[in-house]
Amino acid sequence: MAQHRPAFPHRDAPRPQDAGARVKAVLGPTNTGKTHLAIERLCAHSSGMIGFPLRLLAREVYDRVCAIKGESSVALITGEERIEPKGARYLLCTVEAMPVTDRDLAFVALDEAQLAADHERGHVFTDRLLHARGREETMILGSSTLEPMVRALVPEAEIITRPRFSELTHAGAKKLSRVPPRSAIVAFSAEQVYAIAEMLRRFRGGAAVVMGALSPQTRNAQVALYQSGEVDYLVATDAIGMGLNLDVRHVAFAGLSKFDGQRQRRLTTAEMAQIAGRAGRHQTDGTFGTLAGSGHDAAFLDEEVYAIEEHRFPPLTRLFWREPEPRFDSIAALIADLESPPDRPQLAPAPEAIDLAVLRRLADEASIADAVRGPGMVRRFWDVCRLPDFRSQGVETHARFVARLWQDLRDGELGADYVAQAIAQLDQTSGDIHALQGRIAAIRSWAYIAQRPDWVLARDEMAARARAVEARLSDALHGRLTERFVNRRTAVLMKNLGVDSRLLNVRLEDEEVLVEGEHIGTLRGFAFQVDPGARLSDRKLLLAAAEKHLPSQLARRAELLTEAIHAGTADLTLEAGAIVWDGDAIARIRPGRSVLTPALVADRALDAIPQPQRKSLTAALEVWLDRALAPLDPLRRLDEASRATETGPDLRALLIALVAAGGAMARAGSGIERLDKARRAQLARLGVRVGSLDLFLPAMLRARPQALWSQLSSGQGTPPQAAGALPAALPLHGHAARFGYRALGKQQVRIDMVEKLLREAHERRGRAGPGPFVLDPARAVSMGLSTATYARLLRGGGFRPLPTRPLRADSFGPPAPVRWRWQPPHNGRVPPPAPAPIAPGGSFAALAELVR
Repeated sequence: MAQHRPAFPHRDAPRPQDAGARVKAVLGPTNTGKTHLAIERLCAHSSGMIGFPLRLLAREVYDRVCAIKGESSVALITGEERIEPKGARYLLCTVEAMPVTDRDLAFVALDEAQLAADHERGHVFTDRLLHARGREETMILGSSTLEPMVRALVPEAEIITRPRFSELTHAGAKKLSRVPPRSAIVAFSAEQVYAIAEMLRRFRGGAAVVMGALSPQTRNAQVALYQSGEVDYLVATDAIGMGLNLDVRHVAFAGLSKFDGQRQRRLTTAEMAQIAGRAGRHQTDGTFGTLAGSGHDAAFLDEEVYAIEEHRFPPLTRLFWREPEPRFDSIAALIADLESPPDRPQLAPAPEAIDLAVLRRLADEASIADAVRGPGMVRRFWDVCRLPDFRSQGVETHARFVARLWQDLRDGELGADYVAQAIAQLDQTSGDIHALQGRIAAIRSWAYIAQRPDWVLARDEMAARARAVEARLSDALHGRLTERFVNRRTAVLMKNLGVDSRLLNVRLEDEEVLVEGEHIGTLRGFAFQVDPGARLSDRKLLLAAAEKHLPSQLARRAELLTEAIHAGTADLTLEAGAIVWDGDAIARIRPGRSVLTPALVADRALDAIPQPQRKSLTAALEVWLDRALAPLDPLRRLDEASRATETGPDLRALLIALVAAGGAMARAGSGIERLDKARRAQLARLGVRVGSLDLFLPAMLRARPQALWSQLSSGQGTPPQAAGALPAALPLHGHAARFGYRALGKQQVRIDMVEKLLREAHERRGRAGPGPFVLDPARAVSMGLSTATYARLLRGGGFRPLPTRPLRADSFGPPAPVRWRWQPPHNGRVPPPAPAPIAPGGSFAALAELVR
């Protein structure tokens, strides 16, 4: 059992320079000037630091302080961006990136401190609330709901309550077309943001878009577009609720619920007020409301309106806490301390955050945990586990990424070439919206990695590259959204926007979509196609009405297909690198870490499926793909063996080459002669057959594995055929034989058939005893080999024909058969035979001529 540790570790004790330092808690609703006050106090001191909840807000304040103090005196420190001039005295940080213990600063402030009650990040804010102190002055900024916690946990703090500068009133629900200018429409998903922006573009001249996923440059350009008056509307996520100062007079909620990482839930009244408070700045009053048609659960309750207008919210009774200074004696001690409960009633154990979940997941893998020994190694391992999950793909996927990163960081730093290559792979502005969003999330991970002082060589250069790539991707994403807004007519754009199409009767019969009984299109697979015969005057309305109901239909289809995949009854095929269902490609395979581990990319048609069902279907498709590639398991075993530690270098090189060749390669030059008896036995146990001319996996010479290998190795190919053997011989087209065949003259022969014929020739030689012997070509003829092909095959295997005597003019009967002798190769090469006289006539005359 972990040793119980107090809630306040040793660093909570006052430092000598803290004697007489003032701690102020400035509490109140939005638009009370708290952040502005903190900036003024920061600039009044000789040094200082402010921690913000968002990097966008930190960047905004950084620009303001730079204008006052100069860029050489101000630092910006976030997880993904670090601008830190030598001798910088003023630090603007995200809360997680605040350097708490290694800086002696005159002033320290914590913004939005009420987030100490947040499930995911609360323990970080609580730690800063308890321990982040300035030498001369400390300021805690937050909502009035934090007051009881400040009195209990920071009793020395002077509490200052500030009133709101302007009034905030409820304006009810409005249609999007009736939302007044200088308004911000707040949505809780990227898709909803894009949909509303498109609608505003169509009848109000456009809108600026602000989301946390945008780069600071793109976000600043969008805000400038709004602040300059070029557009009168701003569509944003709830990120604007965290202190971004905008000229907003009305805030319209597109919904009152959001997905918080664990579940879809309704906003708390404090969260509603935080967002609604963006309306009305300084002495200008503001209003808030909802969008009409957003649903019955997207309307404010009377008690919620009263609480927001009067700024009355339930006080916080507990803050989340996690041990800030755990022991690093071992992974077990680290986990025990991180899970230890606090000893103060005002503190509650923090829910398991993603970093702790990853730590516990990787600790269960003996291959990783057994190698983490000593406090230094455990501390470094914990730092790697704390890599944020920017891609939001869950614990399992993120843990795999962290595990790969740890393998590279365990023994040192990442090389500059390696990091530069990883960043360069993401520097692609092509692709659709989801592809760009995925690359932005991935580059944020590398930006975070590049900021670590002991993780990357040439850190400053790599960090600059990552920031530049993120900016380019964000700009490309914005451009792609603009292009897409012009032509999008789907009901997803009009969902919850109060269109009259919600009154129409829409149903789905097989593949037909019917609106009021009229066929307007078909739903094939997951792709909707509008009926070209629909009347132009009704087209947009009918399209919007039909597609408004499509997400539920698509979700049901996705659930049925997911169940069929898990049951093994799904009618899916792999054709030309695409997974095909109902005649349409629903996913494609792309190169992964290796040829045998391809990546699955969902088709754009799946974008319309609601997120939970789309995620489940994508996971099921990955399971199906793994089953579909089962015929390649013999080759996968070779690949796994090539990475095993007990495999010697000679055998490893041979296995790598054999895997790269698809399980069949020429014996000459393969290095098989360098293997000792034990390595050859190991090769045989892996299923590799060593022939006279070739090394091959017999299982890879069947039709299905060959078709699969063709698709994986070249990205194209024929569909997998029914299991069975390929023809023994085929005509040779071009200069190279197809995979699994050996070129012999004008024909190509399957390599296992080559070995079979050579083995039979050796058996015939053994039965004949020493000296020349005669071979029966019947087997070769039955396989479809020509005489010339058979002769080339024998010569390649080391057999040499003996010269035949010329027939006398008075001879009768068939000529004597060609006799052969075995001439083993020397130094891997077979010497060419001496010229022999030609015996005219007879059934073997042509063979003798070709041999010559």
